[in-house]
Amino acid sequence: MSTENVPAATPEKVEQAEAPALAPETPLAKFTARLADIIKESAHSEMWGVELSTDASHAPTQVVLQKFLRANNGDLAGAEKQLAAALVWREKWQPTKLVSEAFNKDKFGGLGFVTKHKDEAGNNTVITWNIYGSVKDNKATFGDVTEFIKWRAALMELGVQQLHLNDITEPLPEDGTDKHQMLQVHDYRSVSFFRMDPAVKAASKETISVFSTAYPELLAHKYFVNVPAIMGWMFGAMKLFLAPATLKKFHPMTSGTTLSTELKSIAPSLPQEYGGSGSPVQEGLTVTLVDATEAAKVEAPVEPKSEAVAAPVEAPAQATETAVAEPQTLDLPVRPKEEEAPAEAKKEEVPVEAKKEEVPAPVEPEAKAEEAKAPAEEEAKQETEEKKTEEIPVAADGAPKEAEAAPKETETAETAQPEKSA
Repeated sequence: MSTENVPAATPEKVEQAEAPALAPETPLAKFTARLADIIKESAHSEMWGVELSTDASHAPTQVVLQKFLRANNGDLAGAEKQLAAALVWREKWQPTKLVSEAFNKDKFGGLGFVTKHKDEAGNNTVITWNIYGSVKDNKATFGDVTEFIKWRAALMELGVQQLHLNDITEPLPEDGTDKHQMLQVHDYRSVSFFRMDPAVKAASKETISVFSTAYPELLAHKYFVNVPAIMGWMFGAMKLFLAPATLKKFHPMTSGTTLSTELKSIAPSLPQEYGGSGSPVQEGLTVTLVDATEAAKVEAPVEPKSEAVAAPVEAPAQATETAVAEPQTLDLPVRPKEEEAPAEAKKEEVPVEAKKEEVPAPVEPEAKAEEAKAPAEEEAKQETEEKKTEEIPVAADGAPKEAEAAPKETETAETAQPEKSA
């Protein structure tokens, strides 16, 4: 019986499900992973009212990080550096607290406002206004650059508050529109462009430096209104050193009413001087302002209290003053003693001169006595005595010199020499 060769059963191939490929880390994911270290190094964790979180699901933080990435064209290293610098600046300046700080009305009154406008779709648009024509004194407003930056930051923070960044529920779409931004209007009515005040120039330069670092991607567009036509060349020159994306945000206009044609969706709610039919910009939000007279009224009730408290304190203070003054009245009986002092000094000079004459007398016998004993002493002792005599220079007559035998008296003689010559 023949057996047929039966081929061995081959095991069925088990298809293994391939593990899904890990999604590559995006710059935003890497930025989020680095956030803890950045916060630690800068010692500050708040940005524009948002408490930054390392949780990737925290949408407000993700939007903040996306803004810094977009400001650096997606470059992670640049975004990290700028965020760290912005956090350090906020730690030092505390801009959220500046919103409630009072500023000088004479310097900043009528200069800045924040308004909020709603379009037909229900979307809100926040506008910050800088009315530079209201400045009365350039030196007073712009001269103190630190004070101006504080006021300007307070106004900016007031506008940022209207964006309600903490209410964000989702991050920005990739390469999508950022709806969490403001508009800014600079009104140059009655402002001279032919002479740049040094104070204005310094304040403007510092403002640009600070705000470009601390507030990236918060302004969608900038409108420069009531700009003289002759200054159109200035904005044309900007094309030489500004990025095209930035230039798209700049809109110079010779008339303020032209603004309504640029912002058609909210045109009806714009102030009348800007082509709309809404309330004046001066009715918008602004920082707290206090003038000198109001400050004096606030301090007035405090003054009587300070005087009442000071009254009982002045009595011992006056007693102390009289006690200090008493020695001055006692100077009269003391003066005769001061006048007698020179006479006493002269009396003291007499024994000093006597000592000068007596010093050489006892020294000579001692020197001669030592010379007489020298032959009777041992050689070792003679060497010792010779060393002593070498230390004391001997004059021609065998006596020690007065200058070195009595150095103190020599000094006295030198000081007394002018009296002798006199």
